[in-house]
Amino acid sequence: MDRWVGKVAVVTGTSSGIGAAIAKDLAKAGLVVVGFARRVERTEALKDELPTEAKERLHAVKCDVSKEEDILKSFKWVEEKFGGVDVLINNAGILRQTDLLEADNTQKLQEVLDTNVLGLVLCSREAYQSMKKRSVDGHIVHINSIAGHIVPNFPKMNIYSASKHAVTAITETMRNELRTAGTKIKVTSISPGGVRTEIVPEELLASDWPFLESEDISEAVLYVLGTPPRVQVHELTIKPVGEIL
Repeated sequence: MDRWVGKVAVVTGTSSGIGAAIAKDLAKAGLVVVGFARRVERTEALKDELPTEAKERLHAVKCDVSKEEDILKSFKWVEEKFGGVDVLINNAGILRQTDLLEADNTQKLQEVLDTNVLGLVLCSREAYQSMKKRSVDGHIVHINSIAGHIVPNFPKMNIYSASKHAVTAITETMRNELRTAGTKIKVTSISPGGVRTEIVPEELLASDWPFLESEDISEAVLYVLGTPPRVQVHELTIKPVGEIL
């Protein structure tokens, strides 16, 4: 991780769960971390959980990644404040419980696509433009899901799995574009199984289903970022022991 010390990492969805864990661990590792979140006060509160020397490296920006104007404004702030982005962790994601064919659910379905798919693409676009302008060999990491490779038979997941399958395809499309452009920017998809976070329905959290913790995924992010410049981890799948999917 030494090559990233003092570099700038943008992490989306840092108000809780995986995003919060990643933001804290990257700040501890010496990166300047900008956490994008709708509940910006929660990201600010993460400083209380950091060692003194890492507190000043964590910055909170209010950003709803389902809104392009928020994304553009937030990346502009990062550029003006720190010069640009070296690492992007696309973590923000939502699940809206409804059946795919349920009546009057258009808004819920749209919210999932706007956040999980279009928000991820637009954040990646802005990060790439920043890296390209400064000739930075950066790294873009998508927090995907095993639901991006299979379709779990869970009720009320509706379009969530489709949104994560899109992330899998987008990762490969992005890799092709980065290679064609002659860059050495890396892109990695990390696909966890069940993780104990706010996105998981309470009834499932209360069951005997095995879960990973957010810190397990953050450690995976540190691993892929820490690989040598010649190494690109394309896909990293992480499941809790005992998971049947």
